Amino acid sequence: MTPSYLGRLMLLAGASFFLLQLALGSLIAFVAPAAIRRSGTMRPHRAAGFLLTLRLLPAAFSAIIVAVLCVPSYLRFEPRFTKEEVGSVCMAAAFSGALLCAAAIARTFGALIRSALYIRRCGGVESRVEGEKVWIIPHSAGLALAGILQPRLLISADAMRLLTRDQLAVALRHERAHRASRDNLKRLLMLLAPRIFPRLRLLEQEWAKCAEWAADDRAAEGNADRSAALAEALVRVARLQAGIGMPPLVTSLVEADEDLSQRVDRLLEAPVYRSDPRAGGIALAAGAILICSIAIAPAMLRIVHQLLERLLD
Repeated sequence: MTPSYLGRLMLLAGASFFLLQLALGSLIAFVAPAAIRRSGTMRPHRAAGFLLTLRLLPAAFSAIIVAVLCVPSYLRFEPRFTKEEVGSVCMAAAFSGALLCAAAIARTFGALIRSALYIRRCGGVESRVEGEKVWIIPHSAGLALAGILQPRLLISADAMRLLTRDQLAVALRHERAHRASRDNLKRLLMLLAPRIFPRLRLLEQEWAKCAEWAADDRAAEGNADRSAALAEALVRVARLQAGIGMPPLVTSLVEADEDLSQRVDRLLEAPVYRSDPRAGGIALAAGAILICSIAIAPAMLRIVHQLLERLLD
């Protein structure tokens, strides 16, 4: 196959993205169990950030390398009026990269559509509870935060009747904590990031648990009465939501597949953390600086172009 100049660029970009994903994704998948154990020593909000970084790292790093190094090196050093055949390895990698991205995009659009349909189906009446604008819905259960850019707080009529004032207030604080952390947006980013290895799903599951714990901590703020009220609210809402699953971009007060007893016990017993490391953020910043420094070096662009030429063959 002898594609055009831009055709070769697109094939090389897709192949590079896939191969980088394959390499870095395999590394992240390998260290995922150890990273999850390490996150257990951190405070939940830092653990959630650490796990989210690991989950998004293969896709983000690959996209940055392609955009900052591969594409500029090709445009700078590749002659425009030459014809070159593309080898089978490059074609296979580019095709795999396209399939990987298409699957992630389809998964994301599916989640957006299901979440939008859920919000429309819920309907609800706008009201104010504890000074917070909420939508009271008749055909669902519990409490949830739905939406990405302007998320709505949804409360079922059953939950309004079942929860006491203190329980409802702390439950609303929990959902506001999710909104402040933009957790639904983070769920969207994880859906967009290709999941080349099934073990990356473990990071998503652990992130979801840590995000819930972090919201619990922000809602209770170390107050024993609030912690007890939230624990009771979780149990009552779990009974309402028994067997009910939520769309991917709707954050419920109680998730269908979570370990509720562990979460309740944690609220009633003050947790102890052995450490609270920040190395993840420092390493990420150092990596970004390193990539930018490499990208502005002409010699590095030429080396990258030579590697692309080998991939093209």
